[in-house]
Amino acid sequence: MLKTLQKTAILAGACLAFATGASAQKLTGEIGVDGSSTVYPITQAVAEEFMGEHKEVRITVGVSGTGGGFKRFATGETDISDASRPIKASEAKTAAENKINFIEIPVAFDGLTIVVSKKNTWVNQLTIDQLKMIYLASNEGKVKTWKDVDPSWPATPIKIFSPGTDSGTFDYFKEVVAGKDAMRSDMSVSEDDNVLVRGVTGDDGAIGYFGCAYYFENKDDLKAVPIVNGKGVAVTPSAKTIEDGSYEPFARPLFIYVNVKSLDRPEVAAFIDFYLKEGGELAEEVGYVRLPKSVYTKAAANVRSRKTGTQYTDADGNAVHGPVTEVYK
Repeated sequence: MLKTLQKTAILAGACLAFATGASAQKLTGEIGVDGSSTVYPITQAVAEEFMGEHKEVRITVGVSGTGGGFKRFATGETDISDASRPIKASEAKTAAENKINFIEIPVAFDGLTIVVSKKNTWVNQLTIDQLKMIYLASNEGKVKTWKDVDPSWPATPIKIFSPGTDSGTFDYFKEVVAGKDAMRSDMSVSEDDNVLVRGVTGDDGAIGYFGCAYYFENKDDLKAVPIVNGKGVAVTPSAKTIEDGSYEPFARPLFIYVNVKSLDRPEVAAFIDFYLKEGGELAEEVGYVRLPKSVYTKAAANVRSRKTGTQYTDADGNAVHGPVTEVYK
């Protein structure tokens, strides 16, 4: 009996040593991420936490914009692409042509935030029609001051700021506000949201837009404009209004896309697992809104099963719209 117990103890000790050694196995290597400046604060926060635990892994996170990130991702230059909108059919086609299979992973909610200077005392809400007046190319020669938008407002010149055309935030804003119409050409544009923050902050008549985290981080210097939703209610972006959908049409999910081949590398697989476990909390820490737990659970299952492709484009290449809880399966 004693020999049996000793043998059992030895086997248990060996199993424990094996398990401890496996869990403590050092990860090494480099992970390349590029894309959305909106998603950047989340991915950077996750990367810093991960590298704090795995000091021999180096993660670089770029901010080329969603479109710029997908261009690199679709040719195999990066392992992960940050995106503030779903991948387009044309981008997915380029990836397929280059034999890049990917997994789509929602990571947080954002509320695209329309901002003006703190010194702007007249704009207390805006409608989508008023945003059309300000941003559409057809109004470029007609709408030059705030008085042109509303006769009760001062004749202060409007200085318009916007993310660049490689930005998913630009794509989303254009889809909601302009549709098939062109955006005006006299805007000050940048792929760097911090440049837009400084631009709006420094001009009394300025207006701009970007992800809500950049507003929350700079709310002492900027004024978020309540947007009149489909029910006729002026709503300010907040964690509650973004999650419950009342801040529409500017509440939206944010994504990362991971190259399936990259997941064969232990450091990438571990990072994605870490992202899905910790990303929701870190997203809230940097100013975004975590998704329902069911979405993270489904995303983790999709990673395990290697479910590839986008769920935001149908078989005919048309964009699919709706709440992330309904679209993402």
